[in-house]
Amino acid sequence: QVQLVESGGGLVQAGGSLRLSCAASGHTLFSTLAMGWFRQAPEKEREFVAAISRYGVGTDYGDSVKGRFTISRDNPGNTVFLQMNNLKPEDTAVYYCAARPIARGMRVEEYEYWGQGTQVTVSS
Repeated sequence: QVQLVESGGGLVQAGGSLRLSCAASGHTLFSTLAMGWFRQAPEKEREFVAAISRYGVGTDYGDSVKGRFTISRDNPGNTVFLQMNNLKPEDTAVYYCAARPIARGMRVEEYEYWGQGTQVTVSS
């Protein structure tokens, strides 16, 4: 079992930055998990944002965040991060951290473990 807890969300003006964190705990070794970030805006489907491989060598990004968001991880600290720069109002959503064994993925159904989410609101 893996427990995930996100933090770092909040209200920011357009053009600003936020850094989300996701702390993992449980009996599974963090370095065996690929990690991902997804987001869900009201009345919309959950959307892929970014994913990172077990040792941080490989990353993937959704088209809408490429060049603005950066995913990273700290394996000794059991934490994954999402640095979000040049935020736009359309980035407003609940952001979820997710984990799956071994290989990173870009689809919601590929991930086994989910956090409760953290709200990000970008004002214009």
